Amino acid sequence: MPVQLGLRANWPQFALLVVVNAFVGGMVGLERTILPRLAEQEFHLVARSAILSFIVVFGLTKAVANYYAGAWAGRVGRKNLLVIGWLFGLPVPLLLLWAPSWGWVIAANVLLGLNQGLAWSSTVVMKMDLAGPRRRGLAMGLNESAGYLAVAATALASGWLASTYGLRPYPFYLGIGLAGLGLLGSLLVRDTHAHVALEAAQAPAGPVGLPLSFWDVSWRHPNLGSVTQAGLVNNLNDGMVWGLLPLLLAGKGFSLSQIGAVAALYPAVWGVGQLLTGPLADRFCKKDLLFAGMLLQGAVLLAMLLADSCAAFLGLAALLGAGTALVYPTFLAAVAEYAPAPQRARSVGIFRLWRDAGYAVGALLTGVLADAFGLSAALAAIGGLTVLSALVIARRMYCLPEVGAALLPAASCARPG
Repeated sequence: MPVQLGLRANWPQFALLVVVNAFVGGMVGLERTILPRLAEQEFHLVARSAILSFIVVFGLTKAVANYYAGAWAGRVGRKNLLVIGWLFGLPVPLLLLWAPSWGWVIAANVLLGLNQGLAWSSTVVMKMDLAGPRRRGLAMGLNESAGYLAVAATALASGWLASTYGLRPYPFYLGIGLAGLGLLGSLLVRDTHAHVALEAAQAPAGPVGLPLSFWDVSWRHPNLGSVTQAGLVNNLNDGMVWGLLPLLLAGKGFSLSQIGAVAALYPAVWGVGQLLTGPLADRFCKKDLLFAGMLLQGAVLLAMLLADSCAAFLGLAALLGAGTALVYPTFLAAVAEYAPAPQRARSVGIFRLWRDAGYAVGALLTGVLADAFGLSAALAAIGGLTVLSALVIARRMYCLPEVGAALLPAASCARPG
């Protein structure tokens, strides 16, 4: 069967990758509601920085795995990286289920970071390969939507199981099923190296510039650098919401099921919203979408300082999810747009290295601030940083004259003056 680019031509493979990525997201959702409470109730941790240590190791491990997933994708093969990622994920729910000490939880999150970095990165890059240059925003919207809807579903399910049957063991039985199904689905996936070769062959011949370096993607290139810093700040505030929001709500007297509802609504709106915002990234200037999304996130985090009722937090969680939905598929579509096809996987890996390092930076920063000044001070600081990130986008990024035309000049503007 001849190799073709496009979602319609590759829909069976694309659909399988969407399902596999839902299982990847579900593995993270297991921890969203219950792990901070588990730290307090079963392991008797008091310091916020100690409680958030599981997010620090998760973020650092996932960030490094993201980078190597991008660097190795062409050598090892996308499918092989995906399968390896799931082999790392298989022990995670068992370690959390049997953990006699907090050290076991830390070890489980090292493996979870490897699972997320290798498996999620592989599905992202493979979907970009299949979609071709015209519909990458839609492709990323579908990918990220599946992943974060699964985060929401498992956060809600684990919260309900924990409130009904206790924090352990029942919520983690769900994780055993997710890991097994994720590995099985990955074994059925076909590699996409032929699609990369076809796109490279079809790309218009343009001026050849220097290859994108690590620092081009990290900061030097005005568009890629702006996207990268926003990705880091986005996951910095997500790490705070993951680790501190359950504790903030518990301190206000919310029940575990109410905390689960708030923790689930945020990624649910984030997930569903990307079905809309992904296609928007194909049609509109990515700078405008990223600025609006980061500004909305920052405003919502600052508004949480004034909220007291469950209804208020549910509304703010929905708005936070909407802001994140605006930026998440746009991040990846932008990196794919500004990096030429042969450098795409590595550029995505560098971006995801910095983006998921935000989990570690956010957990460390908010843990220290919360211990020293209280939860409200940590929330205010992260909200302010998110607004500042939006201003960086407004100052540094520029809109291309024609969305979808970036494959031509991408290499030539690798080192802008």
